[in-house]
Amino acid sequence: MIPAPNNQDSHKEIHRWRRTFPGTRNQIRRARHFTAGYLTGQHEADTAQLIVSELATNAIRHTHSGAAGGHFHLTLYMGSQLLLLAVTDEGGPLTPRIQHTGTDQPNGRGLHLVAELTTRWGVYGDHHGHTVWALLPLAPPNPAAA
Repeated sequence: MIPAPNNQDSHKEIHRWRRTFPGTRNQIRRARHFTAGYLTGQHEADTAQLIVSELATNAIRHTHSGAAGGHFHLTLYMGSQLLLLAVTDEGGPLTPRIQHTGTDQPNGRGLHLVAELTTRWGVYGDHHGHTVWALLPLAPPNPAAA
């Protein structure tokens, strides 16, 4: 389950943006640009783009989303203190999990990186489709910039 917004966000507006992308490698860049477009001016925009890139890459590499005609969904929820990033794939035989890879292996660190960059992350779903989500804390607005 995706966690509910915290109590402070429950009294403020939560913004949601969602888009479906074809399950091809060039769409990973488009998913990053989609994310950047909604986070203009946020200190966490670069980190959010990196997380989206990792989650979208996993969806394309390890699920049916990367098969011919496949797709993945990206959803962003932004409150005053948290950004939730979620990628939903078309499922597959494996559940997304952190891989324990050696330093000589070029792949397998995506979810480890997501875990290091976020407050929490998780997976729900089954072989028909998974949603991998991550919570990224947002820096308080700078009153001097207002």
